[in-house]
Amino acid sequence: MTIPSPSSLHFRYGRDAVAESLYPAMEDFYRDLGQSCRKVVRAFADAGCRYLQLDEVNLTYLCDPALRKVISDRGEDPDALPAIYAAMINAAIADIPAGMTITMHLCRGNFRSNFVATGSYEPVAELLFNSINVHGYFMEYDTERAGGFEPLRLVPKSKTVVLGLVTTKTGALESKDAIKRRIEQATKFINLDRLCLSPQCGFASTEEGNVLAEDEQWAKLRMIVEIADEVWG
Repeated sequence: MTIPSPSSLHFRYGRDAVAESLYPAMEDFYRDLGQSCRKVVRAFADAGCRYLQLDEVNLTYLCDPALRKVISDRGEDPDALPAIYAAMINAAIADIPAGMTITMHLCRGNFRSNFVATGSYEPVAELLFNSINVHGYFMEYDTERAGGFEPLRLVPKSKTVVLGLVTTKTGALESKDAIKRRIEQATKFINLDRLCLSPQCGFASTEEGNVLAEDEQWAKLRMIVEIADEVWG
């Protein structure tokens, strides 16, 4: 299953989405949200789910100076939010059973092939990789918008990174050699055996879909499988 990260119920509207009469202190809202999401995650586990992916948009948004300014302008501290979101995520996944895998997709926006956030993962990398208790990360790296691979130096050896090098935003098929070169560049900062390959996001995050045809989607998926066979065997 894939579900929204807890941060999705705060980032876009902040205090405006949280009635002050119910939560005079936002700390109480964050605590309750984490605990509510914990019940949801446990319900999936009890139903037999052993792989759960969190769609985490807002940590990447907090890498974008323009979006950080939006947070500042409404009176909140963009430097404080990553730790708040990390605590909620950890609360949400604190009750998983042994053998259940939790991953996180770091999305930069995908509505009708558009993106929202730009900026290196560096501002959140230390917290992202070493304070959040997920097992792996799907990271968008299809364009220069995401910066370089340098933040991957901070990934602990127990975790896996899935490189989203193949874009879902256009139908043009990437060069296999170019993708392999990008994987090689990433291995300067993290071992190959801790890397995987995937599309950068979903092909249709909303019902409107993206601007590429179904046969173009299948071509990209076939190429990913071929590259994985050739690189990892």
